[in-house]
Amino acid sequence: MAASLDGQLVVAISSRALFDFEEENTVFEQGDDRQYMDLQLQRLETPARPGVAFSLVKKLLAFNDAQTQRVEVVILSRNDPVSGMRVFRSAQHYGLPIQRGSFTRGQAPWRYLKPLRANLFLSTHLADVRAALDAGVPAAQVYPQSVHASDAHPNEVRIAFDGDAVLFSDEAERVFQAEGLSAFQAHEASKASLPLSGGPFKPLLEALHRLQSESTPHMRIRTALVTARSAPAHERAIRTLMNWNIQVDEAMFLGGLPKGEFLREFEPDFFFDDQTGHIESASRHVPSGHVASGISNA
Repeated sequence: MAASLDGQLVVAISSRALFDFEEENTVFEQGDDRQYMDLQLQRLETPARPGVAFSLVKKLLAFNDAQTQRVEVVILSRNDPVSGMRVFRSAQHYGLPIQRGSFTRGQAPWRYLKPLRANLFLSTHLADVRAALDAGVPAAQVYPQSVHASDAHPNEVRIAFDGDAVLFSDEAERVFQAEGLSAFQAHEASKASLPLSGGPFKPLLEALHRLQSESTPHMRIRTALVTARSAPAHERAIRTLMNWNIQVDEAMFLGGLPKGEFLREFEPDFFFDDQTGHIESASRHVPSGHVASGISNA
Protein backbone atom coordinates (compact mmCIF):
# COMPACT_ATOMS: atom_id res chain seq x y z
CA MET A 1 0.00 0.00 0.00
CA ALA A 2 1.31 3.47 -0.90
CA ALA A 3 2.23 5.80 1.93
CA SER A 4 -0.29 8.53 2.66
CA LEU A 5 -0.51 11.67 4.80
CA ASP A 6 -4.31 11.76 4.66
CA GLY A 7 -5.91 12.80 7.93
CA GLN A 8 -2.68 14.12 9.42
CA LEU A 9 -1.77 17.67 10.35
CA VAL A 10 1.12 18.37 7.99
CA VAL A 11 3.67 21.04 8.89
CA ALA A 12 6.25 21.99 6.27
CA ILE A 13 9.20 23.93 7.63
CA SER A 14 12.46 25.33 6.36
CA SER A 15 15.69 24.17 7.98
CA ARG A 16 16.46 27.70 9.19
CA ALA A 17 13.06 28.01 10.91
CA LEU A 18 13.58 24.70 12.73
CA PHE A 19 17.27 25.10 13.58
CA ASP A 20 19.58 28.01 14.27
CA PHE A 21 21.60 28.27 11.07
CA GLU A 22 22.14 32.03 11.27
CA GLU A 23 25.92 31.77 11.27
CA GLU A 24 25.89 29.41 8.29
CA ASN A 25 23.31 31.58 6.54
CA THR A 26 25.73 34.50 6.36
CA VAL A 27 27.87 32.31 4.08
CA PHE A 28 24.83 31.24 2.07
CA GLU A 29 23.75 34.85 1.49
CA GLN A 30 27.18 35.71 0.11
CA GLY A 31 26.18 33.61 -2.88
CA ASP A 32 28.86 30.95 -2.48
CA ASP A 33 26.75 27.83 -2.06
CA ARG A 34 29.80 25.57 -2.44
CA GLN A 35 31.42 27.17 0.61
CA TYR A 36 28.13 26.82 2.46
CA MET A 37 27.92 23.13 1.57
CA ASP A 38 31.49 22.58 2.74
CA LEU A 39 30.76 24.31 6.04
CA GLN A 40 27.66 22.21 6.67
CA LEU A 41 29.59 19.06 5.81
CA GLN A 42 32.37 20.05 8.24
CA ARG A 43 29.73 20.41 10.94
CA LEU A 44 27.84 17.24 10.06
CA GLU A 45 28.54 15.67 13.46
CA THR A 46 27.67 18.91 15.33
CA PRO A 47 23.93 19.19 16.01
CA ALA A 48 22.51 22.58 15.09
CA ARG A 49 21.01 24.56 17.95
CA PRO A 50 17.19 24.69 18.16
CA GLY A 51 15.60 27.46 16.10
CA VAL A 52 12.56 29.66 16.62
CA ALA A 53 9.96 27.06 15.61
CA PHE A 54 11.67 24.12 17.32
CA SER A 55 9.36 24.06 20.35
CA LEU A 56 6.22 24.14 18.19
CA VAL A 57 7.46 21.24 16.06
CA LYS A 58 8.62 19.15 19.01
CA LYS A 59 5.31 19.51 20.83
CA LEU A 60 3.17 18.82 17.75
CA LEU A 61 5.13 15.64 17.05
CA ALA A 62 4.40 14.55 20.62
CA PHE A 63 0.78 13.99 19.56
CA ASN A 64 1.96 10.86 17.73
CA ASP A 65 2.13 7.50 19.46
CA ALA A 66 2.83 3.92 18.53
CA GLN A 67 -0.74 3.41 17.34
CA THR A 68 -1.53 6.65 15.53
CA GLN A 69 0.40 9.15 13.40
CA ARG A 70 -1.49 12.42 13.85
CA VAL A 71 1.20 14.94 12.84
CA GLU A 72 3.76 14.90 10.05
CA VAL A 73 6.62 17.39 9.83
CA VAL A 74 8.43 17.75 6.50
CA ILE A 75 11.55 19.83 5.78
CA LEU A 76 11.17 22.13 2.75
CA SER A 77 14.45 23.92 2.31
CA ARG A 78 16.41 26.01 -0.18
CA ASN A 79 19.49 24.18 1.14
CA ASP A 80 21.27 21.63 -0.99
CA PRO A 81 20.94 17.86 -0.39
CA VAL A 82 24.40 17.69 1.25
CA SER A 83 23.37 20.29 3.83
CA GLY A 84 20.16 18.34 4.25
CA MET A 85 22.17 15.55 5.86
CA ARG A 86 23.00 17.87 8.75
CA VAL A 87 19.35 18.86 9.10
CA PHE A 88 18.27 15.23 9.44
CA ARG A 89 21.20 14.44 11.76
CA SER A 90 20.23 17.37 13.99
CA ALA A 91 16.58 16.24 14.07
CA GLN A 92 17.70 12.74 15.04
CA HIS A 93 19.93 14.17 17.79
CA TYR A 94 16.93 15.86 19.41
CA GLY A 95 14.65 12.88 19.00
CA LEU A 96 12.44 14.50 16.36
CA PRO A 97 10.98 11.77 14.14
CA ILE A 98 11.25 13.73 10.88
CA GLN A 99 11.66 11.45 7.87
CA ARG A 100 10.66 13.50 4.82
CA GLY A 101 12.28 16.52 3.21
CA SER A 102 12.91 18.34 -0.05
CA PHE A 103 16.13 20.27 -0.58
CA THR A 104 16.13 22.50 -3.64
CA ARG A 105 19.55 24.23 -3.71
CA GLY A 106 18.29 27.77 -4.00
CA GLN A 107 15.09 27.10 -5.91
CA ALA A 108 11.65 27.84 -4.45
CA PRO A 109 10.51 24.83 -2.37
CA TRP A 110 6.92 26.06 -1.80
CA ARG A 111 5.68 24.27 -4.93
CA TYR A 112 5.82 20.98 -3.04
CA LEU A 113 3.26 22.16 -0.47
CA LYS A 114 0.25 21.08 -2.52
CA PRO A 115 1.38 17.44 -2.97
CA LEU A 116 2.01 17.35 0.78
CA ARG A 117 -1.44 18.84 1.50
CA ALA A 118 0.35 21.01 4.03
CA ASN A 119 -1.65 22.69 6.79
CA LEU A 120 1.19 25.10 7.62
CA PHE A 121 4.41 26.34 6.04
CA LEU A 122 7.05 28.11 8.13
CA SER A 123 10.03 29.71 6.43
CA THR A 124 12.41 32.61 6.89
CA HIS A 125 12.15 33.39 3.16
CA LEU A 126 9.44 36.00 2.52
CA ALA A 127 9.00 35.26 -1.18
CA ASP A 128 8.28 31.60 -0.45
CA VAL A 129 5.77 32.59 2.24
CA ARG A 130 3.95 34.95 -0.12
CA ALA A 131 3.81 32.28 -2.83
CA ALA A 132 2.46 29.71 -0.36
CA LEU A 133 -0.25 32.10 0.82
CA ASP A 134 -1.19 32.83 -2.80
CA ALA A 135 -1.51 29.07 -3.29
CA GLY A 136 -3.92 28.85 -0.34
CA VAL A 137 -1.55 27.35 2.22
CA PRO A 138 -1.31 28.95 5.70
CA ALA A 139 2.23 30.32 5.82
CA ALA A 140 4.33 32.69 7.88
CA GLN A 141 7.78 34.22 7.71
CA VAL A 142 9.62 33.18 10.86
CA TYR A 143 11.61 35.95 12.54
CA PRO A 144 14.94 34.25 13.41
CA GLN A 145 15.73 36.85 16.07
CA SER A 146 12.56 35.98 18.02
CA VAL A 147 12.82 34.95 21.64
CA HIS A 148 12.45 31.20 21.92
CA ALA A 149 9.45 29.57 23.56
CA SER A 150 9.22 29.04 27.27
CA ASP A 151 9.60 25.47 28.52
CA ALA A 152 6.93 26.04 31.20
CA HIS A 153 4.23 24.02 29.40
CA PRO A 154 5.78 20.78 28.14
CA ASN A 155 2.43 19.05 27.63
CA GLU A 156 0.60 21.88 25.92
CA VAL A 157 1.00 23.35 22.45
CA ARG A 158 0.22 27.06 22.78
CA ILE A 159 -0.53 29.04 19.64
CA ALA A 160 -1.69 32.66 19.41
CA PHE A 161 -3.33 34.24 16.37
CA ASP A 162 -4.14 37.73 15.29
CA GLY A 163 -7.68 38.09 13.93
CA ASP A 164 -8.11 40.31 10.86
CA ALA A 165 -6.17 39.13 7.81
CA VAL A 166 -4.99 36.05 9.73
CA LEU A 167 -7.92 34.02 11.11
CA PHE A 168 -10.46 36.31 9.46
CA SER A 169 -10.51 38.07 6.09
CA ASP A 170 -9.17 41.61 5.85
CA GLU A 171 -12.65 43.06 5.22
CA ALA A 172 -12.73 45.06 8.45
CA GLU A 173 -9.06 46.06 8.22
CA ARG A 174 -9.77 47.63 4.83
CA VAL A 175 -12.49 49.78 6.42
CA PHE A 176 -10.13 50.82 9.20
CA GLN A 177 -7.34 51.80 6.84
CA ALA A 178 -9.64 53.67 4.47
CA GLU A 179 -11.94 55.42 6.96
CA GLY A 180 -10.38 55.25 10.42
CA LEU A 181 -11.21 53.76 13.82
CA SER A 182 -14.70 55.25 14.28
CA ALA A 183 -15.86 53.93 10.92
CA PHE A 184 -14.31 50.54 11.70
CA GLN A 185 -16.13 50.31 15.04
CA ALA A 186 -19.44 51.33 13.49
CA HIS A 187 -18.98 48.89 10.61
CA GLU A 188 -18.27 45.97 12.93
CA ALA A 189 -21.07 46.84 15.37
CA SER A 190 -23.59 46.99 12.53
CA LYS A 191 -22.42 43.61 11.22
CA ALA A 192 -21.96 41.91 14.60
CA SER A 193 -24.26 39.02 13.68
CA LEU A 194 -22.74 38.53 10.20
CA PRO A 195 -19.76 36.14 10.30
CA LEU A 196 -16.51 37.30 8.78
CA SER A 197 -15.08 35.33 5.89
CA GLY A 198 -12.19 33.06 6.72
CA GLY A 199 -8.65 34.36 6.50
CA PRO A 200 -5.52 32.46 5.44
CA PHE A 201 -5.12 30.73 8.82
CA LYS A 202 -8.68 29.51 9.25
CA PRO A 203 -7.71 26.10 7.76
CA LEU A 204 -4.91 25.73 10.32
CA LEU A 205 -7.24 26.60 13.20
CA GLU A 206 -9.69 23.99 11.90
CA ALA A 207 -6.90 21.39 11.66
CA LEU A 208 -5.77 22.18 15.21
CA HIS A 209 -9.37 21.86 16.37
CA ARG A 210 -9.54 18.39 14.83
CA LEU A 211 -6.22 17.45 16.41
CA GLN A 212 -7.45 18.66 19.79
CA SER A 213 -10.57 16.49 19.46
CA GLU A 214 -8.21 13.50 19.19
CA SER A 215 -6.15 14.71 22.14
CA THR A 216 -3.88 12.21 23.78
CA PRO A 217 -3.65 11.85 27.57
CA HIS A 218 -0.28 13.59 27.60
CA MET A 219 -0.73 16.46 25.10
CA ARG A 220 -3.31 19.17 24.44
CA ILE A 221 -3.62 22.40 22.45
CA ARG A 222 -4.34 25.86 23.87
CA THR A 223 -5.17 28.70 21.48
CA ALA A 224 -5.55 32.44 21.88
CA LEU A 225 -6.98 35.22 19.74
CA VAL A 226 -4.82 38.32 20.29
CA THR A 227 -6.26 41.28 18.44
CA ALA A 228 -6.14 45.06 18.32
CA ARG A 229 -9.95 45.05 18.27
CA SER A 230 -11.88 46.30 21.29
CA ALA A 231 -15.56 46.57 22.21
CA PRO A 232 -17.90 46.88 20.39
CA ALA A 233 -15.91 45.25 17.54
CA HIS A 234 -15.19 42.22 19.72
CA GLU A 235 -18.62 40.69 19.21
CA ARG A 236 -18.28 39.99 15.51
CA ALA A 237 -14.99 38.17 16.06
CA ILE A 238 -16.49 35.95 18.77
CA ARG A 239 -19.65 35.26 16.78
CA THR A 240 -17.56 34.36 13.72
CA LEU A 241 -15.72 31.68 15.68
CA MET A 242 -19.04 30.43 17.06
CA ASN A 243 -20.38 30.20 13.51
CA TRP A 244 -17.36 28.10 12.58
CA ASN A 245 -18.00 25.82 15.60
CA ILE A 246 -14.48 26.52 16.80
CA GLN A 247 -13.52 27.66 20.28
CA VAL A 248 -10.37 29.45 21.34
CA ASP A 249 -9.22 29.18 24.94
CA GLU A 250 -8.39 32.85 25.38
CA ALA A 251 -9.30 36.07 23.59
CA MET A 252 -7.48 39.37 24.16
CA PHE A 253 -9.12 42.51 22.77
CA LEU A 254 -6.33 45.02 23.29
CA GLY A 255 -7.67 48.13 21.58
CA GLY A 256 -4.33 48.92 19.96
CA LEU A 257 -2.08 48.23 22.94
CA PRO A 258 1.27 46.59 22.08
CA LYS A 259 0.80 42.83 22.00
CA GLY A 260 4.26 41.75 23.10
CA GLU A 261 3.88 41.86 26.86
CA PHE A 262 0.48 40.15 26.77
CA LEU A 263 1.95 37.40 24.63
CA ARG A 264 4.85 37.06 27.06
CA GLU A 265 2.33 36.17 29.76
CA PHE A 266 0.45 33.72 27.52
CA GLU A 267 3.76 32.02 26.62
CA PRO A 268 2.89 30.67 23.16
CA ASP A 269 5.04 28.31 21.17
CA PHE A 270 4.23 30.56 18.23
CA PHE A 271 2.35 33.76 17.38
CA PHE A 272 1.01 34.73 13.95
CA ASP A 273 0.20 38.30 12.85
CA ASP A 274 -0.13 40.10 9.52
CA GLN A 275 1.47 43.38 10.61
CA THR A 276 5.22 43.69 10.93
CA GLY A 277 4.92 46.22 13.75
CA HIS A 278 3.06 43.72 15.90
CA ILE A 279 5.55 40.99 15.00
CA GLU A 280 8.50 43.16 15.92
CA SER A 281 6.89 43.85 19.30
CA ALA A 282 5.97 40.21 19.84
CA SER A 283 9.31 38.77 18.73
CA ARG A 284 11.03 40.42 21.70
CA HIS A 285 8.98 38.13 23.95
CA VAL A 286 7.83 35.02 22.02
CA PRO A 287 8.44 33.07 18.79
CA SER A 288 6.74 35.03 16.03
CA GLY A 289 5.89 34.83 12.34
CA HIS A 290 4.67 37.36 9.79
CA VAL A 291 1.61 36.38 7.75
CA ALA A 292 2.21 38.44 4.60
CA SER A 293 -1.42 38.70 3.55
CA GLY A 294 -4.23 41.24 3.39
CA ILE A 295 -4.35 44.97 2.78
CA SER A 296 -1.46 45.69 5.16
CA ASN A 297 0.84 43.68 2.90
CA ALA A 298 -0.58 44.69 -0.47
